[in-house]
Amino acid sequence: MEAPDFWNDPAMSQTKMKELKSMKDDVAAFAALQTQFEDIETLIEMGYEENDASLIPEIEELLCDFTNLYEGIRTKTLLSGEYDKNNAIVSLHAGAGGTESCDWAAMLYRMYSRWALDKGFELEVLDSLDGEEAGVKSVTFQVNGENAYGYLKSEKGVHRLVRISPFNAAGKRQTSFVSCDVMPELEEDLDIEINEDEIRIDTYRSSGAGGQHINKTSSAIRITHLPTGIVVQCQNERSQFQNKDKAMQMLKAKLYLLKQQENAEKAAGIRGEVSEIGWGSQIRSYVMQPYTMVKDHRTGVETGNTDSVLDGGLDLFMNGYLKWLSLGCPKDARGED
Repeated sequence: MEAPDFWNDPAMSQTKMKELKSMKDDVAAFAALQTQFEDIETLIEMGYEENDASLIPEIEELLCDFTNLYEGIRTKTLLSGEYDKNNAIVSLHAGAGGTESCDWAAMLYRMYSRWALDKGFELEVLDSLDGEEAGVKSVTFQVNGENAYGYLKSEKGVHRLVRISPFNAAGKRQTSFVSCDVMPELEEDLDIEINEDEIRIDTYRSSGAGGQHINKTSSAIRITHLPTGIVVQCQNERSQFQNKDKAMQMLKAKLYLLKQQENAEKAAGIRGEVSEIGWGSQIRSYVMQPYTMVKDHRTGVETGNTDSVLDGGLDLFMNGYLKWLSLGCPKDARGED
């Protein structure tokens, strides 16, 4: 029996293999959940029959593992968006706060890097600009893995940090902001027309640790879409042409998402998101002094374990966001629509 024609197409074959692996993983996860449930049930019955309280810690541990696996499976069912399965492109930009915000941007980059590592995802830096004293002014990176965009779309918005700044000689508490933009990697050629007179293309010398093309030629590309003010940059590819192709792909994805958002807002009669990187526009606050708390202002999800979150423990907030979306985005924790 001959294989179907699509298996002869390398790109299509790779897509089908990813889908097949995803389905196998789903079946394996359900089988593991069922096994854990049966093990818990057996231990509970043994504890009752033998009146053995020493089994309680083991049951509690198994129950915790069962709950985590169950929540993971349930969350995956909420990833039903058109591009949720795609890779994600994330951009961080330091806002109000100077050097402190640049350091905060670097902390957020580390947080997402740790999260991606824990998930088994690959992370590739596309563009970065170091801060004058510390941290980074901006960084754009791509996270490759199944449902990367579905999870990371919860991070789009302004992130606020409150702490005693190590850059403040007086040791005063300081507030800083970083904006996070997230878009899916769209491999297909989008039906987005971009006129040459609507964009400005700048070339500049790549920054980085060095290599065959880094810091030697003006291969990095910055494209500005004049009507919308959208700016995309790429310096990671080996040539100026490759950087330009990647940057144009990113621009088309941003314009496509912007068009979708505008259509949705027009249909619903709602205002657009606040885009200023400063007070009143944050989606999440990370407070380290005088107490410790991370709170998402859209969903109301919060935790006092700030260190865990900054080490990549974002599942609590991502899951809460997906549930919030599934409920139709009710009023957020600030009482705003």
